[in-house]
Amino acid sequence: MKKINLLGFLLVFLICLPFKKAVAAGCPVCTVAVGAGIGLSRYLNIDDTISGIWIGGLMICLVYWTCLFLEKKHWTFPFYKTTVFILTYILILLPLYYANMIGVAQNKIFGLDKILFGVFCGTIVFIISSKLHFFLKKYNQNRVYFPFQKVIIPVAGLLLASVILYLLLPVFSSG
Repeated sequence: MKKINLLGFLLVFLICLPFKKAVAAGCPVCTVAVGAGIGLSRYLNIDDTISGIWIGGLMICLVYWTCLFLEKKHWTFPFYKTTVFILTYILILLPLYYANMIGVAQNKIFGLDKILFGVFCGTIVFIISSKLHFFLKKYNQNRVYFPFQKVIIPVAGLLLASVILYLLLPVFSSG
């Protein structure tokens, strides 16, 4: 059974990989807000799918900040963004796998581990939300429409995805 869940991990990872270059948001406040969302969801015993959404958002923030750090220090190398993306996802998801938080047979949605499914959703939602921020900013003469727009839009996207999945989980969960 572990082999199937490891395949699920690899599937989510490979699907998210092409999107690693698309994100350009991830200010420190947003990163802290996403991290707080993870802690709060675990504390309140919220479904692992919802926790996974916030984990996926946090991982994209970490990828962005790590790449930005490398660029500022002029420590770039060929494929450094892809390398950072791969290492971030492995270093966060692999310990969850070995701690038996990922790979529990009764913890599935659509046949995939709930945390992995949530990570996939959170990654995609955060990237789309970040692109929405830059789209709005571009069409407002490179100005934001409201204060903290760069933070609010991605966090609101993760929150909206969390609410939608929370409402739909009883319908789709298998276990």
